[in-house]
Amino acid sequence: MLQKLEEAGYEATIGLEIHVQLNTESKIFSSDPNAETDEPNTLVSAISLGHPGTLPVLNEAAVEKAVLMGLACGCDITRHNYFDRKSYFYPDLPKGYQTTQDKTPICVGGKIELIGKELAQEAVSLHHIHLEEDAGKSIHDDGSSTMIDLNRAGTPLIEMVTNPSIKGPEEAAACLQEIRRMVRYLGIGDANMEKGEMRCDTNISIKRKGDSELGAKVEIKNMNSFNNVRKAAYYELERQLDLILKGEEIAVETRTFNPDEGKTYGMRFKETMNDYRYFPCPDLPPLQLEESFIAALKPKAEVQPSAFRKRFQQEYQLSDYDVAILTEEKETAIYFDVLCHQVKESKSAANWLNGPIRALQNEGNQSLSEIGLTPESLAELINLVDNGKVVYKTAVQQLLPELLKGEKSAAILAEQMNLLVEKDSGELQSIIQEVLISLPKEVEAYKKGKKKLIGLFMGEVMKETRGKATPKDVQQELNKALSK
Repeated sequence: MLQKLEEAGYEATIGLEIHVQLNTESKIFSSDPNAETDEPNTLVSAISLGHPGTLPVLNEAAVEKAVLMGLACGCDITRHNYFDRKSYFYPDLPKGYQTTQDKTPICVGGKIELIGKELAQEAVSLHHIHLEEDAGKSIHDDGSSTMIDLNRAGTPLIEMVTNPSIKGPEEAAACLQEIRRMVRYLGIGDANMEKGEMRCDTNISIKRKGDSELGAKVEIKNMNSFNNVRKAAYYELERQLDLILKGEEIAVETRTFNPDEGKTYGMRFKETMNDYRYFPCPDLPPLQLEESFIAALKPKAEVQPSAFRKRFQQEYQLSDYDVAILTEEKETAIYFDVLCHQVKESKSAANWLNGPIRALQNEGNQSLSEIGLTPESLAELINLVDNGKVVYKTAVQQLLPELLKGEKSAAILAEQMNLLVEKDSGELQSIIQEVLISLPKEVEAYKKGKKKLIGLFMGEVMKETRGKATPKDVQQELNKALSK
């Protein structure tokens, strides 16, 4: 699609508005629990319901989490903040307005670093991050009625608004993925898109190459997966280009994306800023952030995926692929860092975590901590393999399951289970001879040029040694025996 745009002399312009729920104990302006429940309209009070005469009180934890995200993104932190009322009328907005920030967003500027193959840009610039409250949910059943659940009303949100500088759908998806990583690293939210804890509106337009003025903007609302954002952007870019090539006008409107059809559909014409009638909220005093408050948060903001990626590449000389997997989750990155200080080769540690350990996690749908294998225990097992004392396959298939029981160390288990490699070349030669004698036709075929049969011989010898000989030793002795 981007090639088609380029050939027509146009380029994509994409901007994102990302809402992230903050994991505070209570809501942003009341003491109502900020939690999950299947019971509708139970986590509410007079403030959440917008009863007349109720007064909001700002949640300090929400402010702290917003500032943390801003510092992690390299934003300027606004010292003097106030909140505004944004007026619109939806059934799930009980007050008839949303308390948000308009003129004084708590974080300004900054950027989101991108990782991925063949991306057109290394980072996405942010316009700002502001604090606001969430609305409730409208639930549409199979009939004609709409039900309202106000449990979510008042949940603290940060809205992250990028500049209209994203060059394509892949870059938009990569930006969202990095934001989710950052939110989880900082511990300010879970950012599960499928649960609505992170939601994205995408602004898409196209313009002629070299033009400074942006094209007519279309906003696609509330997409709940990275893939949907990617697919919706591709479809919308193609739709807009087709309209332009036909000489038709692109309507400035809000659209929705149907993931089953892979198409966007018009919802309503886009509201302007005047429609919202912003004005300062009279019920909330201005918020002044002290330098000491911001300074105390800076060390916490440094614990983020980009910092781990940079250090792992420099310190451990790992591939981009290994680094990306090992830094996807904060728990894995910290675990790997500890592990590397106790093994000889960081690449071995990466291979174990990205291989057998990852397979265990996927099989049991468990985190590293839930598996219950300490970095110290895993390091001992890795060192046994790297020092040639235990064969890798034996370590994975026999030692690791026993090690997970947590009763004994890898070294003790290897000895008790008789899995330590034996360096008796005479015994190995004898086993090789027995295997080759049992496969006379295959040996003859090998000597006539069917060199792939070496795999068969290797497998049979390893089976007979019961994992007590290394593949390197077996191959060396096999080559000697077959050359005679």
